[in-house]
Amino acid sequence: MLRFDNKIIFITGVGSSGAGIGNGRASAILFARQGGTIYGVDLNLTAAEETRSYILSENPQIADRITVSQCDVTSATDVNREVGKCVEKYGRIDVLVNNVGLSAPGSAENMPEEVWDKQMAVNMKSVFLCCKAVIKVMLKQQPMGGAIVNLSSIAGIRSLSTNHIAYASSKAAVIQFSKSTAIAHASQNIRVNTVVPGLMNTPLVQSRLLKHLPPGVTEEELKRSRDAKVPLGKMGDAWDVAHAVLYLASSEAKYITGSEIVVDGGVSCGAIEQARL
Repeated sequence: MLRFDNKIIFITGVGSSGAGIGNGRASAILFARQGGTIYGVDLNLTAAEETRSYILSENPQIADRITVSQCDVTSATDVNREVGKCVEKYGRIDVLVNNVGLSAPGSAENMPEEVWDKQMAVNMKSVFLCCKAVIKVMLKQQPMGGAIVNLSSIAGIRSLSTNHIAYASSKAAVIQFSKSTAIAHASQNIRVNTVVPGLMNTPLVQSRLLKHLPPGVTEEELKRSRDAKVPLGKMGDAWDVAHAVLYLASSEAKYITGSEIVVDGGVSCGAIEQARL
């Protein structure tokens, strides 16, 4: 039943970008509910601490099982430090969830190089750095192995916007990186899979959309427009993503590696109009 008793879960982006519950926070909450021990990192320590407080408000007795820390996951120094602290405190890492993301508009013609580099660093380099550090741990521990779940986007498998070239490219890279890493470490009992969210209603998406709200369009109108693009009739939320993350990390998914779960309400199945990400 997707239990994670005695499992150590390292989650990046464990806070939420604004009020509410984002993918990382929802994942941490569900892992904790299912008995897992959480080591969560975020660039925003306050947001990470809010996640910890939320978990402990449900179960105050598990304070020793919930640790959060500040980390820039685009920095090898930061990542190696936090992975080391996690192992020092809990002894091992059974699950890695790579959950950070950044999007800024721009095409190949007009996107500044530094904007491209930043999105590649946050969306792709962070996955590489965290996998590099955690796989070394998983190879040394007994029993050897573990599960890695990387978050991508349907922008990485379908053309949804002509104006988010770096985001789409980096998220496509996450999917192929996951497949290659899965094959490289399958014999060592390390599974690597990807969750691919679609049009979601999360704090990060809300804040990003509001920054680029078209003139004369209200927030509610934009929400209805995005809902209408989804065959199931509405955007998903962080819980939809988190449940997919937990499944891929669980022993129930022990025969799944190098695969993707698309969480998009059917958006990527057929012809769709250009959508705001």
